[in-house]
Amino acid sequence: MLSYAWVALGGALGSVARFWMADAVAAVAGPTFPWGTLGINIIGSFVIGLFYALTGPGGRFDLSSDLRTFVMVGLCGGFTTFSSFSLQTLLLLQDGHPLRAGGYILGSVSLCLLFVWLGSLIAFQRA
Repeated sequence: MLSYAWVALGGALGSVARFWMADAVAAVAGPTFPWGTLGINIIGSFVIGLFYALTGPGGRFDLSSDLRTFVMVGLCGGFTTFSSFSLQTLLLLQDGHPLRAGGYILGSVSLCLLFVWLGSLIAFQRA
């Protein structure tokens, strides 16, 4: 049960950081391209990859599972779920499953775009 509290705390901090960064970058770069979101996805993917490699199996640091959960699921997950997607794709590739990784990428991007479109289509038809 304590793990859920760590996820909630990390998620709250990550979400606030995402909101702040997206807003700050939009104020500087303008709203014509989602530079903030792109930067968030890049930073989050870097952090989760670095943290996983440093604290995972064979890593240099032996941290508690609660701390790993706080950072990787909570903080990175609240900051960007793209970081989880990126790590999972990397792990599929490292485990020797390039077709699964490619399918995961293709499926994630295409199905998520399809369903965001369907959701907005349903909402606009109801308005």
